[in-house]
Amino acid sequence: MKVQNIKDIDKFFKVIDECKGKVELVTGEGDRLNLKSKLSQYVSMANIFSDGTISELEILAYEPEDITRLVNFMMES
Repeated sequence: MKVQNIKDIDKFFKVIDECKGKVELVTGEGDRLNLKSKLSQYVSMANIFSDGTISELEILAYEPEDITRLVNFMMES
């Protein structure tokens, strides 16, 4: 799923942390980074945004409840 225009990075990661299953960031090269890992969060975000917002990410969530949680976050943002 593609997520766009994330302005509240802290809230985004809080939603990721609440997910029960694996949540991965898909890089432009097709690599998958575990977004539930704090190290991966810091490394990936340092490379993706510089002005405090994230314009677009491709993420994979494997549990239906996690997908719903992420969709709800995007609708509320």
